[in-house]
Amino acid sequence: MWILGLNSAPIGWHDAAACLIDGDGNIVAMAEEERFTRVKHSPKASPQAAADWCLAQAGLMPSDIDVVTIGWDHGRILPELGGKWGFSNEREFLAKRFGWSFDGGRQPEVVCVPHHLAHAASAFHASGFDEAAVLVNDGNGEEESISIYEARTGRPLVRRAIWPRSHSLGYLYQAACEAIGYTFLEAGKTMGLASYGRARNVEPEPLLAKEGIDFAPPFDLPTSAGYADVVAAWTKEFTRFGDTPLSTSSAAMPDDDVAVRIAWSAQATIERTVAALVAEARRITGIDAICLAGGVALNCSTNGQLPGTVYVPPIPHDAGVSLGSAWAICPPSKPLAPMSPYLGADVGSLSEAPSAWSRVDLSAADVARRLVDGDVGAVAVGRAEIGPRALGHRSIIALPSSEAVRDRVNDMKGRERWRPLAPLGLASANTTHWTGSDMLQRYMLGAADVTDRGRSETPAIVHVDGTARAQVAHDIGIVTDVLEILDAEGRPPITINTSFNTRGEPVVNTADEAIRGASTIGLDFVVIGDDLFVPKR
Repeated sequence: MWILGLNSAPIGWHDAAACLIDGDGNIVAMAEEERFTRVKHSPKASPQAAADWCLAQAGLMPSDIDVVTIGWDHGRILPELGGKWGFSNEREFLAKRFGWSFDGGRQPEVVCVPHHLAHAASAFHASGFDEAAVLVNDGNGEEESISIYEARTGRPLVRRAIWPRSHSLGYLYQAACEAIGYTFLEAGKTMGLASYGRARNVEPEPLLAKEGIDFAPPFDLPTSAGYADVVAAWTKEFTRFGDTPLSTSSAAMPDDDVAVRIAWSAQATIERTVAALVAEARRITGIDAICLAGGVALNCSTNGQLPGTVYVPPIPHDAGVSLGSAWAICPPSKPLAPMSPYLGADVGSLSEAPSAWSRVDLSAADVARRLVDGDVGAVAVGRAEIGPRALGHRSIIALPSSEAVRDRVNDMKGRERWRPLAPLGLASANTTHWTGSDMLQRYMLGAADVTDRGRSETPAIVHVDGTARAQVAHDIGIVTDVLEILDAEGRPPITINTSFNTRGEPVVNTADEAIRGASTIGLDFVVIGDDLFVPKR
């Protein structure tokens, strides 16, 4: 049996993705459409290239697929959009959106899975837990914006509580982003900016009319209110800070007191409310282990403050419902180990020898020496990570020994200098240089507190509030080898880790994209597969 899961337009209008699993629930391949089209977040797209790639990994034709799942329940949400799917039947949908022809023969069944159920399945079955509470928290599902599930291996997930779209924390954060002058797809910048409020001991504005588990927004809208009405209501609330949206340049945001107050007030509200929701999930399920999913689960500052056993998959955002919808109808029969994020396309080899680069022998010792000498390089090895975080297979790396390195890397990527860079280190670093949840550091999804030693020896990875969004290396090939060499030399076994991409583009996917990106960024070296390239002098 083969199941192809999708997050696809017309309902899943951003982060289109495809995932192929077998009849035992094992993941064969998963990819986001942006990695192939090179359009970040793939707005309003169907994952045609991602789906075709997934099938190719298993040597399948479309007619070999038994079920296609979609991580949205069209029957429940389409009436709000005028009741039009745009296709007369499933065959037409698959033909027009994916270019598949069945010539009157066998075609897959198409199954629509409720959005939050798909999110919950993607988090629980990826965790390796036998049982867990699951908190799904995003902009909206079909009717809900927040839900709690009870999950146990071998049993269907049971929804235990929901909050309506009028209470959407995702919409609150989106409105805050837009008030500052960002889009909701730039929520990471808003989260980074909020840390300036925390560091400066700014008192955040109370945004909710009532806090805690019975939280309520400061406006009166029906619980069925849609996206436009809720975001508009929050947008109006943010005018209390001044005229919005702000016209401040992104580079100057930390110097704009209004921008910092908006970001910090929204962030503080999210942190307090999510903490209450996690406590409620544990109370009503009687289970301490908790999994988080939905776009709000990408808020690593919030995640890092949560107590107890907390798991966030590498794909908590909407791309993850491609996997979750498939698992919802064909779950693993037993707990899996925490999932590997390296499920995307293999980097492959260069289509031709690069004219501006020389190939030299690759060794971890040589890469470590280049880093010690102050070089900034990148790795593009093996299968790409899924999700928005670079995790050592498509990463820019450098030693975090000075703030000047941070500034250089940010300048090379066209990022604002105030934005933090993440560390990637051996497990030992999570006691010596920072302290945080081991589980959240698997996929760089939880902020950790940097120690005094970390501030002294690795200043480039310390954000203004004394935290770092850390990743602990779990056997990720040459980067792990480099870290071990640094450790053996008595150096901190830590590198900077930021995504290998040029400004405004998705993370690189292939070898050719890696060499082009290295040239555009101006890197000192790049590892591509088993080869090391340096610029010709």
